[in-house]
Amino acid sequence: MQHGFLAAERCLRGAEADEMTFPAIVDALMAAGLDGYLTDLRAGETRYYAPGGDSRCFSHAHPGSPVALAFDGDAVRDVIREAQERLPDYRYLGFLDKIAAAGCAGYVVSFPGRRVLYFGRDGETHVEHFPRAAA
Repeated sequence: MQHGFLAAERCLRGAEADEMTFPAIVDALMAAGLDGYLTDLRAGETRYYAPGGDSRCFSHAHPGSPVALAFDGDAVRDVIREAQERLPDYRYLGFLDKIAAAGCAGYVVSFPGRRVLYFGRDGETHVEHFPRAAA
């Protein structure tokens, strides 16, 4: 499983450098045999999980400001839409800043469930399903 965790760190660094998109990261991590990951914005860490229970945690940049206390689901959805549109000025670290300002403390990506669960300090959540593959 070491290969999977090497791929995970490459994907995290690729996101931070704006060299990899979310769909490319999902494809690479699934191909590496991982099950999903948890990004904790307050701790500045992302933990990647293998199906057998192994996991690895990697540090990353904290958002530019603390996570807001109240979770604003509409604002989180707006930030997700901006990321999905892949605008030329999109930056992953900017994405983290915006969702933290909207009260998102972290998110769980589930490959088997094909979804991302965004959660706030107040326990509120928003679920975003992966887009269906083009036929």
